[in-house]
Amino acid sequence: MALGTAMDWREGLDAGDLSSESLVRGAFDRIRTLDGTLHAVLATDEARSLDLARKADRRLRAGERTPVLGLPIVLKDNLHWSGLPMTCGSRVLDGYVAPYDATVVRRLLEAGAIPIAKANLDEFAMGSSGEYSAFDPARNPWDPTRVPGGSSSGSVVAVAAGYAPLALGSDTGGSVRLPASFCNVTALRPTYGVLSRYGLTAMASSLDQVGPIAATATDLALAFGVMAGVDPMDSTSVELPHRERLADLRPLDLNGLRVGLPEEYFADGLEPGVRGLLDAALRVFEGQGARLVPVSLPHTRYAIDTYYLLCTSEVSSNLSRFDGVRYGLRSNSAASTLAGMISETRDEGLGPEVKRRILLGTFCLSRGYYDAFYLKALKARTLIAADFHAAFAQADILASPVSPGTAFPFGAKTDDPLAMYLADVFTVPTALAGLPCLSMPAGFTGGLPAGIQLIGPALSDVRLLEVARAFQSLTRHHLETPTLSA
Repeated sequence: MALGTAMDWREGLDAGDLSSESLVRGAFDRIRTLDGTLHAVLATDEARSLDLARKADRRLRAGERTPVLGLPIVLKDNLHWSGLPMTCGSRVLDGYVAPYDATVVRRLLEAGAIPIAKANLDEFAMGSSGEYSAFDPARNPWDPTRVPGGSSSGSVVAVAAGYAPLALGSDTGGSVRLPASFCNVTALRPTYGVLSRYGLTAMASSLDQVGPIAATATDLALAFGVMAGVDPMDSTSVELPHRERLADLRPLDLNGLRVGLPEEYFADGLEPGVRGLLDAALRVFEGQGARLVPVSLPHTRYAIDTYYLLCTSEVSSNLSRFDGVRYGLRSNSAASTLAGMISETRDEGLGPEVKRRILLGTFCLSRGYYDAFYLKALKARTLIAADFHAAFAQADILASPVSPGTAFPFGAKTDDPLAMYLADVFTVPTALAGLPCLSMPAGFTGGLPAGIQLIGPALSDVRLLEVARAFQSLTRHHLETPTLSA
């Protein structure tokens, strides 16, 4: 099976040159060949996927057309797909089988997309590297000795390695954007609320968003347009303006576009190679008549602290449901009390990073510390959002690094949680503000890919993708694929 973008496959399916069944069979062949090395996949149901593919082929032969009809897609294993195990990358959910479909999954299924796998991830989506999976971590297809980024590690690797042209991840503080930068794919974190969170296992509910992953902005638009929109099962969901433009994404005319450069994002700490790629990418915008405008986000220095105070507090609340009583793992220890059983189950079933965040969050919410930590973080979040609002009075979009560097070796930061958290220094502020942002390939340094981040005002998701489409029509970084062997 020849590899291609989702749009390549869309055109082949519509023309009758390809069949969904052949694409899905090819996807499973590729998984069998490569995943022993890359470890991107946690669960599959090949018979079910092939049955869905045959149904999609019948719909195609009947003349039906939707943006994703017949296309394979990979789902991060914190999204419910009924009938398949869902682990969230944790042993505490051992034996749990999803009883329903997440809204975004249901909408894709109704439109004829073919889920082929549940993807590896940092446990409960808590991590920046992919190393915190309770199972064998996913590997970077550009260099398997290096991390793929997290937490949507398996989803991004699946696209980069050609398992499927589309995948879903989730992004709480950078979890689709960071691995996209490390693995040379394109990923979108939508405006908060544009994609329903119903059926996405909650980590930090005020920050979590489903994020599509693909090779190109055009491919992202195919899946994004199908999934977006108000969901009565999610009270935070909102309608997406100009959604109709996603089915046939056009490049935006960059002439006169004001591209804001946050001075705090281009300070010391950027690897020289990454800075060089960013400068080259910005020259592409300038070459099309865009204007580079300096802007300031002065409260950026509080973003990491604010994020981890709020995130861990919500983690402490959300993960209290994993107690061994209703589903998942239950400890077989000799604990004679309910409290003892719950304690032993959590101790056996949860990994060190999850425990760390639960403890930090519980401390932040405890009596005597709530005002000093959690309430103060909420106030800082308001100031960070206000910074972006002021910046968008001067610029149409913002451009920035995705991460200070490229993919790092396994084990390089696991003993230093702060160093790990700082990998997200450029991605968490937008999450706190609830803004749409994407990571797209900007080139290679030292043989490894790095991305550029584009940030837009709230609900400018479609325009942001159109800007990315324009950039990718002028560059070829996003078409580079890794050389892989079993």
